[in-house]
Amino acid sequence: MPNTKSAIKRIHVTERNRIYNRAWKTRTKTIVKKVATAVEQNNLDLAVQLFNEAQSVIDKAVTKGVMHRNTAARRKAMLARLIAGLRKSSEAEPTSQGSN
Repeated sequence: MPNTKSAIKRIHVTERNRIYNRAWKTRTKTIVKKVATAVEQNNLDLAVQLFNEAQSVIDKAVTKGVMHRNTAARRKAMLARLIAGLRKSSEAEPTSQGSN
């Protein structure tokens, strides 16, 4: 248990920040999962739309100090690679069917 008044205050601040950070982390993880799900379902339009939303959410988390900017850049790059792979595979499908 805290012994000083300032230690008690720090516990309150830490708890408030923990809840705030957890909410933003949950929000970013959820949107990243939604993008990944859209990519797995080969839904390019939805994936691109969710990717744009995910970039916004991730950037806001960085601005608020919840996520480090390099972590955010890594997450966005991973999502961009998924989208690029989906685009490449969707472009390759019509040409392979047309040659048959």
